[in-house]
Amino acid sequence: VAQFGQPEILLGTILGDGRTQRLMRAVGKSLAMEMVLTGDRISAQEAKKAGLVSKIYPMKKLLEEAISCGEKIAGNSKLVTAMAKEAVNAAFEMTLTEGDKMEKRLSLATFATDDQKEGMAAFVEKRKANFTDH
Repeated sequence: VAQFGQPEILLGTILGDGRTQRLMRAVGKSLAMEMVLTGDRISAQEAKKAGLVSKIYPMKKLLEEAISCGEKIAGNSKLVTAMAKEAVNAAFEMTLTEGDKMEKRLSLATFATDDQKEGMAAFVEKRKANFTDH
C-alpha cells in the first residue's frame, strides 16, 4: 500500500532538496505544513484527492498501466511533448504571467513543426497522426 510523507522532522531535520517547496505547490500550504511538521504519512487515496498523484492502481496492474501510459505519451510528437513538459515544469518556477508568456512562445513554435501540420491534418481527416518528430 503506497503512502506519502515527509518524515524528516521525526529525525530532527528537514532535507534541503526542495521537497517542502514542491510539496506546497502540489498539495497546498495547509496539507504540506501538516505533513512537514508532523511527519505523518497520507494514503494513496488522500494523495490523489490532494493532487499529489493522478492515478491509483492495484500492484498487479501497476506495471501494465505505467507501460500503457508511457506508450500513449511515446505515440505523440517527441518534439512537442518536450515543449509541453517544459511549459508545465516552468509553472513551478515562474509567475503566472511569465508562464503564460512562455507557453505562448512554445505554442507558436509548434506551428513551425511538421508534427503540428501532421497533427492538424490527421484531426481534420479523422485519422491517427503519424508524427516524425520534426
